[in-house]
Amino acid sequence: MKSSKKLAEVGVTIPFDKFWQWLSGHANCVLRAGTPEVVLLDQDDFHWMLRNEDEHTFVVQLCRAKDLVAELLLFPAEVAYVQCETGEAEGEFLFECVVESERSREVAYHFVLSHEYDGAEHRREDKWTH
Repeated sequence: MKSSKKLAEVGVTIPFDKFWQWLSGHANCVLRAGTPEVVLLDQDDFHWMLRNEDEHTFVVQLCRAKDLVAELLLFPAEVAYVQCETGEAEGEFLFECVVESERSREVAYHFVLSHEYDGAEHRREDKWTH
């Protein structure tokens, strides 16, 4: 069996719903998140909040204490799959949410985390951190 790091190096795809559930347990591991138009960057005094507004809209919030710094809306029905790869810098792992149509393939959203996808699910708790 390949290690998850080797899987990340060669690229692996996972369904968006499985990725979102896994990501929800690893929100404090997010270094960056964004779209082709905007990138949200983590800071020492920031934290990430991930939630489902409804079944059609997911929300990524970057907060400082109780203050909202920035927010991304994701539309999961548009995402065909998530492509996992090693990031540009050492210790970074890139997760690209890909939208496909008959004519194109585009990255609609991306997340950079401090560790690779391991497939293990964590029970989501508001105070849970690595």
